[in-house]
Amino acid sequence: MTSVVRKLPTGFGRLWAAQTISSLGDGVTHAALPLLALTLTRDPMALAVVTAAGTLPWLLFGVLGGALVDRWDRRRTMWVADAARALLLAIPAAAAVLDVLSIPLLAAVAFLLGLGGLFFDTAATACLPDLLGRDLVLLERANSRLRGAQTVMSGFAGPPAGSALLALGRAVPLLADAVSFLLSALLVRSLPAMPRPVPEVRESLFRQARAGASYVFRDRLLLGLALRPAVGNIAFLAVETVLALFAHDRLGIDTYGFGLLLTAEATGGLLGAGIASYLGRRLGTGTALTCTAAVEGLAILGLAAARNAYVAGLALAVCGAGMGATMVLGPSLRQAIVPAHLMGRVASTSRMLAMCAAPVGAFLGGWLATTYDIRTPLFTAAGLLLAMTAITASMTSNRRVEAALRAAAPAGRPDHRVSKDPAEESAPDVL
Repeated sequence: MTSVVRKLPTGFGRLWAAQTISSLGDGVTHAALPLLALTLTRDPMALAVVTAAGTLPWLLFGVLGGALVDRWDRRRTMWVADAARALLLAIPAAAAVLDVLSIPLLAAVAFLLGLGGLFFDTAATACLPDLLGRDLVLLERANSRLRGAQTVMSGFAGPPAGSALLALGRAVPLLADAVSFLLSALLVRSLPAMPRPVPEVRESLFRQARAGASYVFRDRLLLGLALRPAVGNIAFLAVETVLALFAHDRLGIDTYGFGLLLTAEATGGLLGAGIASYLGRRLGTGTALTCTAAVEGLAILGLAAARNAYVAGLALAVCGAGMGATMVLGPSLRQAIVPAHLMGRVASTSRMLAMCAAPVGAFLGGWLATTYDIRTPLFTAAGLLLAMTAITASMTSNRRVEAALRAAAPAGRPDHRVSKDPAEESAPDVL
């Protein structure tokens, strides 16, 4: 059985361009904000406050933000959030020019940028199924491109650009990010109108937020998809906390070499995002998710056993590839099966679980390294990832995935894995 190749709509190109530009600005600010804080203080706790402030909105308002997105027009939510972030960045830029910049101001800006990111990211996740007709093949292809662009811009191009722009003046990287948000807002504003979520019986915001969270925990497939990044964040943050020390003490890697080590992981992530859709077609989405999770665990095990920089770099690249593929396949499946009126809440609940798990992993890594030795967090992280793979394998099996897709498919639309084009089978997507 064959069909014509399904193409991404023109509107997706504008959304892709908007998120690519915005990711570049995010990468610039991600490097510039800590460096700006460093020009004001050498207090590690003060620097940590600026870094942590950006994650607090997800921890405090994640599910409530999703409930609001499910009430609002999603296209408008995105462009208003980006326009607001562009205006917001003008405040610290002006403070830098007037030499009145302070740590409390930077922390407040980081928090509000994170709040804007919560609304933009949740609305973008929720609107993509509407834009692509809830087609899993198109969603995987689209998320592959979005993830690849985000990796390139925020991981490769943005941070060095932020450091370089900061050398030109303290306000310059902030203004550059403001321009990126403004361009993103204009592109999103030009997207075609999208259907608003079907209104529910009028309930309080808190009841709607609770209903969205309950929907995730009652559905075994969605719970399995949420557990992967949550447990993964515990494991990966445990590794990240001690990675620099492990690289220096065990592998003899200097500061420049450590940067290359991180680049290897990002390169693997880019490759994984590029082949995710291909893996989903060849193995089935459920099996592909199980395989990528197992690959991550085995790669961290290889990193723990590494005795030189080359083996460590290869292990991190393989782990990055598994992560990149997982972060395309999981969200795409969720977007294909969750009802439109719940999409914002389900997406934000899953994201919040992952964000809450991150500090647990950081603490666990530090405690294990202090109590035992520097490799213990790595072995523990590998064990967590492999255990999570075994536990969630049946929750996200191909059989369960296909049943959910059939239940979610509009009447008359063929199952996404039945209709295949020979050209689609021949090679992975190109980012």
